[in-house]
Amino acid sequence: MDIGVLKQELRDELTANILPFWMNRMRDNERGGYHGRMTGENCLVPDAPKGGILHARILWTFSSAALRLHSEEYLAEAGRAKEYIFSHFFDDQFGGTYWMLHADGTPADSKKQIYSQAFFIYALTEYYSVSGDEEAIEKAKVLFRLIEQHSFDSVNNGYMEAYSCDWQLLDDLRLSEKDANEKKTMNTHLHVLEAYTNLYRVWKDPLLASQLKNLIEIFLKKIIDPVSGHLNLFFDEEWHCKSTLHSFGHDIEASWLLEEAARVLGDEATQRKLKPVTKRIAEAAAEGLNAKGALINERDWNSGHRDERCDWWPQAEAVVGFFNAWQLSGDDAWLNKAHDSWQFIKQHLIDKEEGEWYWSFSPDGVKDRVNDKAGFWKCPYHNGRMCLELIERIKQDL
Repeated sequence: MDIGVLKQELRDELTANILPFWMNRMRDNERGGYHGRMTGENCLVPDAPKGGILHARILWTFSSAALRLHSEEYLAEAGRAKEYIFSHFFDDQFGGTYWMLHADGTPADSKKQIYSQAFFIYALTEYYSVSGDEEAIEKAKVLFRLIEQHSFDSVNNGYMEAYSCDWQLLDDLRLSEKDANEKKTMNTHLHVLEAYTNLYRVWKDPLLASQLKNLIEIFLKKIIDPVSGHLNLFFDEEWHCKSTLHSFGHDIEASWLLEEAARVLGDEATQRKLKPVTKRIAEAAAEGLNAKGALINERDWNSGHRDERCDWWPQAEAVVGFFNAWQLSGDDAWLNKAHDSWQFIKQHLIDKEEGEWYWSFSPDGVKDRVNDKAGFWKCPYHNGRMCLELIERIKQDL
């Protein structure tokens, strides 16, 4: 595989498809921010609620694109997202950020989901990295302290899932309706790790360093199954596993985010400890590859049931995760897997006529036009980050 060609294809996908879609079709030019939804049939829903995760991910994506591609245009778009977030998503009374707004920018759901708080840290830190905006980094530090104050479990370790507007632990802790109602999840811990890694790049705070290292240890000791190499997904307060699912997309995403966290932390002993583990996680993730070179969504290791659909985000994470495994090992089999994942994306997921990507590709060969093209969860984050990560990594390898 010619990785120079791959780099150019990814740059073209990012700058000619993904980013223009969000700038030209999803801006809410009347009320600010971004529209909350576009259907799989490319119909804009102007009155859809505006998600916090959607806006944080848009801020991160355009900030990262501005930083890595040295683009004033993308920096301006990131600044637009930042201003809306500061004006509407922050809770000035109790602190933290709202889960969701009405289309007019007023709070629709004021709960404090820790997963969402983490994404605002991730985004604000990236915006600071490209802009030098002190207000952004100070807000990120405040969110870090709020997570540590309210969510960190000093008895059993780890982070609890969700709180009310005034930071009381909720009865319904779920991130989405498909999730188990448990107090601790792999998914939230993975994205707190991601956020703390990005924050530590620019703020060498001792407590942050300690908690980032602790998160890595939580994955090693609590979340990664020592036999299978897969991540367990749901846990009670005392870390008893409450799930029988393997999520292949989360496996491959964690394989490179954990390695990145140890590298940014600068702890050589942790890096040495993680190297064989991240390889094992990538191997476990590869169990989900189908004949087309795509990752299926999930497998229930207890019943054997497999969700054979190929959603957009595991494919994007597969390109990064398998490329990372190649960089760490030098084994071209991993590079070939990354290449196959990208070929699948090009053939089956990119909407070459209307822009962005389809939500999924079914085992029957159908492109998903039922689920959203853009929305609460469908953001320019996984696919945009895939392009940006590979552009950066290939720059180093050419």
